[in-house]
Amino acid sequence: MEKAKVYFTREITPKNVVKMFKMLGKDLPGKVAVKVHSGEEGNQNYLRPEFMKEMVDYVNGTIVECNTAYEGERNYSDKHKKLLENHGWSKYFNVDLLDEEGPDLELAIPNGKILKQNYVGKDIVNYDSMLVLSHFKGHPMGGYGGALKQLSIGCGSSAGKTWIHSAGKEKEQTKLWDNLPQQDEFLESMADAASSVVEYFKGNMAFINVMCNMSVDCDCCSVAEDPCMKDIGILSSTDPVAIDQACIDLVKNSDDPGRDHLLERINSRHGTHTIDAAAELGFGTKEYELIEVE
Repeated sequence: MEKAKVYFTREITPKNVVKMFKMLGKDLPGKVAVKVHSGEEGNQNYLRPEFMKEMVDYVNGTIVECNTAYEGERNYSDKHKKLLENHGWSKYFNVDLLDEEGPDLELAIPNGKILKQNYVGKDIVNYDSMLVLSHFKGHPMGGYGGALKQLSIGCGSSAGKTWIHSAGKEKEQTKLWDNLPQQDEFLESMADAASSVVEYFKGNMAFINVMCNMSVDCDCCSVAEDPCMKDIGILSSTDPVAIDQACIDLVKNSDDPGRDHLLERINSRHGTHTIDAAAELGFGTKEYELIEVE
């Protein structure tokens, strides 16, 4: 597989998000789903809808989210919709909670390492393409969160998230914590699930990672650590594996004093194993050319 192109700019502004998307020369046809992390109640680090607005408007996109599989304000549709409104997403955009109503859509993963099927919100069938607009940061379970997590956990329904977290043993969220697998099985399950979403959209996808507010904790945490590193920039690619690998490398190559704290979170959870597994599944490559844009 030839090297993927990953575009990078250091200045983080709404206009530069659009600029980095344009660098891809990628047309997203038809109805565009824009997958974001809308932020748990109490989280201070998630990217706000005002920051996203110029990009979402540019592709005439619909914000899409799915219910979670853990306690909080996003695990059931009524609470989640209220939080989406309170966080301002519904003010600026059309918002679609993909798994608000069942049944879930089952996506086959015939070559999956762990999972042979994935469960996503059924409303995903209403979209022709997807822009995955990710906030790159740490994560308590996955080590880090970026494009691959958005594709897997992010697009999974509540049952689908439980399925991934349990490595295909359970779909009932109340039983999730009784069925946690070995860490690498969970990470490989994420890679499997991500592959099914990429396959579903058959190339009609683009990925943007914003490296700011980089806490060791995810935007799913209601009580999250404050960012430990200075902001790095915005990356874009049509390859979800390459863009996450590039983000990891930018962290590793940073001289920021908070770098070691973030890397400890990533490494202690074996986070880059998700990238390795995704590359082995063949829906992206770890080999990339980083193209800096002024």
